[in-house]
Amino acid sequence: MRIIARFLAVTCSLGSHALPQTSTLPAFEAASVKVSSAQTGRGSLRGGPGTDDPSQISFSNVTLLNVILRAYDRIAFQVAAPEWMSARRYDIAAAVPAGASKEECNRMLQTLLAERFHLVIHHETRSIPGFDLAAGRGATKLKASSESGSASSGPAEGPPKTDPEGYPELTAPGIAMMEGARAGGVIVFVTAKSQLLSALTQFLSREYQMPISDKTGLQGNFDFRLAFSPKPPGALSAPTSADQPPNAADDVAPNLIMAVQQQLGLRLNARKIPTDVLVVDRADPVPVEN
Repeated sequence: MRIIARFLAVTCSLGSHALPQTSTLPAFEAASVKVSSAQTGRGSLRGGPGTDDPSQISFSNVTLLNVILRAYDRIAFQVAAPEWMSARRYDIAAAVPAGASKEECNRMLQTLLAERFHLVIHHETRSIPGFDLAAGRGATKLKASSESGSASSGPAEGPPKTDPEGYPELTAPGIAMMEGARAGGVIVFVTAKSQLLSALTQFLSREYQMPISDKTGLQGNFDFRLAFSPKPPGALSAPTSADQPPNAADDVAPNLIMAVQQQLGLRLNARKIPTDVLVVDRADPVPVEN
């Protein structure tokens, strides 16, 4: 079985982020910003608080949009930016003051964006297609957790072990997702340990790049598992022959909407969700020299 591991630290809110004044923001001890010589291929964002290299960040061949998403702790659908910000690539290296938190490091990135790229932004509330996570018609299938705490215990040191069914195993509160190839198809396996349902909606929002809101009214931390086909919520597989029903290719695993209903006893209801969007008013493609 092919395994691809992805880890989520579900500790941040998807709500509005106030834009502080630049003069009040902390700054890196030193920073280098330049246009990348590559301009193609994959980029990387490494280092900073919470990683194995907390004293510096090293962004290589990254788009300005990716840096904005990191600096303001946003998902792509929460930012409206010009197309060039998803195309032009940059290299950024900066020294992080000792003891700085992840949030402080992000504010330092905001300062850097304002000073080097003259980034100007504002906030708007926009209605974006998404889903409400709601209680099902019957009893929930969630299991109340016997442990306290809902955050991950720290940065993952590597892929977790999996149980015989393919689900990642967790030894501390957190949420993990792994993909496995099985029976000619791909299945997403999710394990959550001592998590609020807001952790599930944040996970789904990041995975499918759309707003998903917790409307279950359920309180407390839960343990749960979820397995589904890695397609946008509600998507149906295209039939491979004229006599094949459109859902037949989903036999390996249900789509997300069906999985949430069958395995958690909850529902995903489609609707437009008012979302706080960070709108880029202007920025310079060529950064200020170091």
